[in-house]
Amino acid sequence: MAATGIRTVIAGTGSYLPEKVITNFDLEKMVDTTDEWILSRTGIRERHMAAPEQATSDLATEAGRGALEMAGVDPADLDLIIVATLTPDHYFPSTAGFVQRNIGAMKAAAFDLEAACTGFIYALTIGDLFIRSGTYSKVLVIGAEVLTRFLNWEDRETCVLFGDGAGAAVLVPGSDGKKGIISTHLHSDGSMAELLYAPAGVSRMPITKEAIDQKLNTVKMRGNEVFKVAVTRLSEVVDEVIQANGLGEDDIDFLVPHQANLRIIQATARKLKLPMEKVIVTVDVHGNTSAASVPLALDVAVRSGRIKEGDQVLLEAFGGGLTWGAAFVRW
Repeated sequence: MAATGIRTVIAGTGSYLPEKVITNFDLEKMVDTTDEWILSRTGIRERHMAAPEQATSDLATEAGRGALEMAGVDPADLDLIIVATLTPDHYFPSTAGFVQRNIGAMKAAAFDLEAACTGFIYALTIGDLFIRSGTYSKVLVIGAEVLTRFLNWEDRETCVLFGDGAGAAVLVPGSDGKKGIISTHLHSDGSMAELLYAPAGVSRMPITKEAIDQKLNTVKMRGNEVFKVAVTRLSEVVDEVIQANGLGEDDIDFLVPHQANLRIIQATARKLKLPMEKVIVTVDVHGNTSAASVPLALDVAVRSGRIKEGDQVLLEAFGGGLTWGAAFVRW
């Protein structure tokens, strides 16, 4: 279907964090690490952990409700729900289907998307295309994760990094053609998949007692290599956004980056010549929440009043796959 020329607006944002907080000092009692070691290498002080009875769809539902309330959209009027996650409730059915049921959005189509930490950028892109094509007019996009269920708590390289949470955005057609999603840019390189992945879990290596004993169903990461690739690829996608939109140094008001590592965030800010006060940073209190990371940070920035109407905002992320991407939005 041909594009209509309309622009997609983010009409509302929402987020949810589980109540339980795990600090670096808590981790000192669990694994061979220290608060100083974690903080100096990642910028993380604490992260949230879902309660035993909470699944990804529960977190996603709460974030989605917050975004719908801000947008003034009735769940019954939704056309589509996309949940970006690498920690779904089940292999099937989709986590999005459970969100649909929970909020009563029975008119909506619903599906999950898996692009690891870049998942929200991918989902935002798909929602934008559905709206610009004229196919749908109300889309709920969610990034949600319960990563703490898939960590090896004896591996200090990974268990200190990740947390649980969810963030959401409601997409609708814009009315003035000026504000909204200006461009999105998606990339992937499957040749480096083993730099960051979970070996066991589905068809390649089903869950067995042996796999669990070897903790092959948990996150594996070659951290130094991932760091180097992330800095390079994010720099490239920032250049791509700048060139695609003819932007100057002063044209980006805020950067909302994936909250994986403070040093990566700082490197991206330097690339944009942005002072850190124009960068939304939540990694210190959220940790890396994968697909939830960008929408969580975005909701914090919107609800605190930092991002205001007319601001030009760059969202970017990098994750397993490997995947990376960015979205340029005029608020």
